[in-house]
Amino acid sequence: MSNRRKFQILIDMAMTVMLPVLMAYSLVGEEPHEWVGVAMFTAFVIHNVLNRQWHKGLTRGKYNAVRKTQVVVNLALFVLIMAMMLSGIAMSRHVFTFLPFDFSISLARLVHLAAAYWFYVMTSVHLGLHWTTMMGIPKKMFKLKRSQTRKNVLRVIALVIAGIGLYEFVTRNFLLYMFLRTEFVFIDFSEPLWHFFLSYFAIMGLFVAVGHYGLLLIKKIPNKKRKPAARKVVD
Repeated sequence: MSNRRKFQILIDMAMTVMLPVLMAYSLVGEEPHEWVGVAMFTAFVIHNVLNRQWHKGLTRGKYNAVRKTQVVVNLALFVLIMAMMLSGIAMSRHVFTFLPFDFSISLARLVHLAAAYWFYVMTSVHLGLHWTTMMGIPKKMFKLKRSQTRKNVLRVIALVIAGIGLYEFVTRNFLLYMFLRTEFVFIDFSEPLWHFFLSYFAIMGLFVAVGHYGLLLIKKIPNKKRKPAARKVVD
């Protein structure tokens, strides 16, 4: 494995870990939240620079259902992280106080709230779209042979995590925040951080499964083939 690839994996892992930390805004504190947000945005930029070949190929080739799905998800992630960063700068009380950013704080807070929860879900879906590739990394590193038993065990574990994630997704009112049905996030300050993180990783697991198995279903959609040209009948 090349050093470039190792660095890519390191950046992706860092972003995955930072996601639930960012969601624990009230539990980790305001200033750490801002610095982790800056780190996340920086990692996002690096991630896209390292994958610039994908961006260069956007105007080439045909767009099937799989490719369209990946482009839509990636475009949504770009819009969401820009919305989070700009609204975060507007609300900043520590990192970006030197910037003369004239923007409605109340509007910035609503944008930041909705964008954060959508970004969490869409990033998890993005991970799911690339889950097969990600799972291939440990197989190559440890030279694991194919095992149906191992595959079945992992599927059961994934199902359990997704089930817990669905429960946490509902009980933590994600939909209310995603669609701004409420303007304030309920935080239980007595909840241990480890429990919060496990809960949010389970929610991530749910949408990783949605992305992964959703992509498998999309791949089964038959491509429309051109009908053969009608032959001329010669008398």
